[in-house]
Amino acid sequence: MIQDPKRYTITAALPYTNGPIHIGHLAGVYVPADIYSRYLRLQGKDVAFICGSDEHGVAISMKAKKEGITPQEVIDKYDGIIRKSFADFGISFNNYSRTSAKIHHDTASEFFRTLYDKGDFIEEVTEQLYDAKANQFLADRFVVGTCPKCGNDGAYGDQCENCGSTLNATDLINPKSTITGETPVLKSTKHWFLPLDRYDAFLREWILEGHKNDWKTNVYGQVKSWIDAGLEPRAVTRDLDWGIDVPVEGAEGKKLYVWFDAPIGYISSTKEWAAREGKDWEPYWKDQDTKLVHFIGKDNIVFHCIIFPAMLKAEGSYILPDNVPANEFLNLEGNKLSTSKNWAVWLHEYLEEFPDKQDVLRYALTSNAPETKDNDFTWKDFQARNNNELVAVFGNFINRVVVLTNKYYDGVIPAPNEFTEVDEQTLAELKAYPAVISSSVERYRFREALGELMNVARLGNKYLADEEPWKVMKDNPERVKTQMYVALQIAAALSVLAEPFLPFTAAKLSKILNLGDLKEHFAGFSKFLKEKNRDAKDIFLDKTLGWNDISETSDLLPAGHKIGEAELLFAKIEDEEIQKQIDKLEATKTANLAENKQAEPQKDLIQFEDFAKMDIRIGTILEAEKMPKANKLLVLKVDTGIDVRTIVSGIAESFSPEEIIGKRVSVLANLAPRALRGVESQGMILMTTNAEGKLVFVNPDADAPNGATVN
Repeated sequence: MIQDPKRYTITAALPYTNGPIHIGHLAGVYVPADIYSRYLRLQGKDVAFICGSDEHGVAISMKAKKEGITPQEVIDKYDGIIRKSFADFGISFNNYSRTSAKIHHDTASEFFRTLYDKGDFIEEVTEQLYDAKANQFLADRFVVGTCPKCGNDGAYGDQCENCGSTLNATDLINPKSTITGETPVLKSTKHWFLPLDRYDAFLREWILEGHKNDWKTNVYGQVKSWIDAGLEPRAVTRDLDWGIDVPVEGAEGKKLYVWFDAPIGYISSTKEWAAREGKDWEPYWKDQDTKLVHFIGKDNIVFHCIIFPAMLKAEGSYILPDNVPANEFLNLEGNKLSTSKNWAVWLHEYLEEFPDKQDVLRYALTSNAPETKDNDFTWKDFQARNNNELVAVFGNFINRVVVLTNKYYDGVIPAPNEFTEVDEQTLAELKAYPAVISSSVERYRFREALGELMNVARLGNKYLADEEPWKVMKDNPERVKTQMYVALQIAAALSVLAEPFLPFTAAKLSKILNLGDLKEHFAGFSKFLKEKNRDAKDIFLDKTLGWNDISETSDLLPAGHKIGEAELLFAKIEDEEIQKQIDKLEATKTANLAENKQAEPQKDLIQFEDFAKMDIRIGTILEAEKMPKANKLLVLKVDTGIDVRTIVSGIAESFSPEEIIGKRVSVLANLAPRALRGVESQGMILMTTNAEGKLVFVNPDADAPNGATVN
């Protein structure tokens, strides 16, 4: 682990431009990366926070084929949606690029050519799956079949999403082309491979020994498992019509494999940023005093901890990641997030339904972040965290402080009198919090860090509740000046400490406190930045206070400074708003069940005479009651048109007796009588199930009389 680096290069996984961004992406990668970057900037650190659209994945080609448009149209559409979502949620990238950009094509081609010229690739003719009907080789995602590890019938040619195993398309049992549905054949083709097995010793020393104690256990464990299983050469090229051309002779019609070109996108995006800002990009990737951190989800651990480091090591001039704090997956209401099944909370839709509540979602996702295990997002938890924590704790404290300051002093910070032991203890505790939160952030424990931030607000609430300035004001107004001064210092500290986690709230609070009017009072942070040759534009901040000022300065809001009027930082979210979101998901679930419901296979053939033996009659239920001591059975009296008979039916868990009286039904009338719990049942009611699996009566849709036969 690098101590006191000169600069930080922070990357966030490049999102595929085949769909919008949902809460799983935000929780797993982009909010943690943004918290870390914003925190470092508040300390005046030199930060390059880098990302961009991944536009060469086979998922793009699949989307284009499905929608009948070109891959370029797909990436242009979703690149715009994704960029807007990130901007709307305050993800403060220094640069967000595209892998379709010329600078990336040039950078990736140059990287490949360097390794090629050094002889680092293996050139092999192998047999790949080929769709003869489509007249093309099949990229991994264009093949589905049965996973050889877990038996899942819907595994892709690169990965089984059921068990998480990484696969080759040729590993699948009963493979099928997703383009034509045909069974592919094997056909010879030439490709270039990165011999990962050559880097076994390097990876064991660098990761298994060097990062045993500072990498997250979930990341370290997955890497160790892969290395211990034995590394094998991996293709860096593929037969595909969308992507970056392989820049060597004899590679016509072949493209760089997306896993090879995508991580190089971090480098090309850094180059793009540096060129725009008049900087030298190389120190951010080639200086040993630079700390490189990759923020990813667990599905990208192997690529960022084994394959990309092997590529960088092979090239020879690049630094290696200091840490890869990958998160696990976030589920939604108990089910796995799924783009294809629309089981997601899309960011652009969230802001339409919860305008100006970006920080509420950032808070809920960070509070419940899947840092070491999969976690579950529920709308009820989202509501509770907003109402019980943001509104009741953070918002309540700020509102009380600002309202009382305006009520007692017309918004002017009072000069404090003598501090009591409680005052001094509270201010000392406040000064300790930046270090406490820093410790959590620098160990990538963002849930823990957010909890400590809320403890600062709780410190303020407790101080006000214990001191009760609204009561003291009657008899000792001079004491209240000190109390309000102390409370206002906590409010000012929150405007800084909250910025990495709740940037929109921090900006609003800074405006309420008029911190922009204190630039002359606080030259410390500005002076610090100048000494580091930094400016506000460079670090995405317009702050008068820095992170360390809270620990080092006693006068965060000086006496005589005037603050603004009170504004609510957070609003309560009502049950109706949450129920609307739950209903929306239930509608999605119902639609998915209907779409995916498969009819049962046809039974063995029968002759017409077999059917003719069944006497099916239209009837009406006259009476219904529960069978004593039986949870599933109802005893029915049914008018069949030929008689009124007793039928025992196992539908009690789906229907109450009251709701089915008068129901028109179809009855198998000539079924042999059968005694059920001492009651003779003389027939059977015909039922089926709907898309949700609920029982439904099979009844006539016309006014057929009781006794009419079904032929």
